[in-house]
Amino acid sequence: MTSIYTQAMRGALAADAVAMPVHWYYDTDALDRDYGRLEGYVVPKNPHSGSILWRSKYTPRNERGNILHDQAQFWGRRGIHYHQFLEAGDNTVNYQLGLELYRLVSEHGGYDPDAWLERYIACMLKPGWHKDTYLEEYHRAFFDNYAQGKAPRKCGIDDLHIGGISQIPCLLAALDEVGLYAPDESLKIVETHIDLTHRNHHVRQAAATLTRLLQQLSHGAGLHEALESEAAAYATIAQFETWSKFPDRVVIGRQLTPACYLLESFTASLYLSWKYADEFSAGILANAHCGGDNCHRGAVVGALLGAANGVPERWRKGLKALPSQS
Repeated sequence: MTSIYTQAMRGALAADAVAMPVHWYYDTDALDRDYGRLEGYVVPKNPHSGSILWRSKYTPRNERGNILHDQAQFWGRRGIHYHQFLEAGDNTVNYQLGLELYRLVSEHGGYDPDAWLERYIACMLKPGWHKDTYLEEYHRAFFDNYAQGKAPRKCGIDDLHIGGISQIPCLLAALDEVGLYAPDESLKIVETHIDLTHRNHHVRQAAATLTRLLQQLSHGAGLHEALESEAAAYATIAQFETWSKFPDRVVIGRQLTPACYLLESFTASLYLSWKYADEFSAGILANAHCGGDNCHRGAVVGALLGAANGVPERWRKGLKALPSQS
């Protein structure tokens, strides 16, 4: 029987991959025009009508900061899709890193933060390791600090984006697989891991909340029951019930921002998980169709719905990066 944590990892990867082509569409009319109603994994299209990559800049100080490689030529240009070279069923870079973390923990039989930082740095500095055009602010800041000669443990920043928790489902699945999953210890490991790149209380708190929710599901709780006990810091169940009377794009777009800022994006993720508690496919598709930072909301929506319901074969089959042993 597949463990809850492996199902959570599968679900998070699926939610990211299905949202990838419509990532950071804030104009949902444009999303609908460009992609229609998603039913599965599709290839991203250029131009991305809502892309603001033309406003982004990153110039490495030296080779220790060169993480864009051949993607640097696309920065500062209009209409460029953030994930233009990914294929249908591919994962974005934060989830690729999550899978690398999964492999490392499995190989070592446990979590070592310094070993992870060494792997993270090696991957990001290797030309061709990732094909993503856009890299989040925390990656750029980490490697700018690293290029200045700071020790890896000193390179993380105070970052308040939901992308900071995208690796957590993979980390928990790996800890469970190697037999080191104890609730208190896993929470400490999650906190240690978050602090390597995101030195922010709210990101740490959200990662712990996601961890506790998965722990409750692993002990037999239903998803609604788990959310009632763990979501109170973000929203009440009464709010979830009220919001459920409105279309998803009204809730995530007017009531809550579809953007990447953690407090509201995490709340939006919990809400979608509550509304679609029994419907994995409907939930991850709803998340994708809301646009904004749907890829990183997918770490929560996909993990919780996957843990609660399992991940249907059609989503597993098309997911290119899924570890063979999972």
